[in-house]
Amino acid sequence: MTSRQGDEELLAAWRAGDRGAGEVLFERYYEPVARFFLNKTDAQAELIQQTFLACVESAGRFRGEGSFRSFLFAIAYRQLCKHYRDREGDRVDLAEVSVAAMEPSPSQVMIEGEELKLLLAGLRRIPVDCQVALELLYWEQLTTVEMAAVLEIPEGTVKSRLRRGRSLLREAIEALASSPDLAGSTLLGIETWASALRARVGLQAGLQAGERKK
Repeated sequence: MTSRQGDEELLAAWRAGDRGAGEVLFERYYEPVARFFLNKTDAQAELIQQTFLACVESAGRFRGEGSFRSFLFAIAYRQLCKHYRDREGDRVDLAEVSVAAMEPSPSQVMIEGEELKLLLAGLRRIPVDCQVALELLYWEQLTTVEMAAVLEIPEGTVKSRLRRGRSLLREAIEALASSPDLAGSTLLGIETWASALRARVGLQAGLQAGERKK
């Protein structure tokens, strides 16, 4: 198996027992999966492992209609939802409850810069479903079509969730900011700050992957 082979071919080989193919897929997607969990839970390592195991177990359901990346993020999202419901109870409403309310100290990114810290804190203060949608947009640059596949909701619902998420994020940032100027600079450059966070989160995930290999 080589790193140049396609995702679908690697997944089929992994499911057939080729551990090398699984390693290639794991290394290819470890960083984005780690980035998905990093700002949401303190059980990151466990959920990353569960996501890749579930990927193999459900490989037969992947028909190639969408991208493997969307398929993998959908599994990660289901694992996250299960994690919260196992901890908080089946009735927890992820459209209303935030990470900050359930896990005050999730695994976080080691960052410098007041705007970046404020953006991360703001994301943790909005409902989980909105946080997930915004982070898939800002960090993974998924389209609304891809997000609809990941979240298993209509594309129109994705757009509504993004609008609500942006509005609630603005409110959270304004409430958390130490000054109006800091809130304004964070909100004015939110796309820039989000790109910087994506790079920083990716770097931390990459370092964790390196530690895992030792």
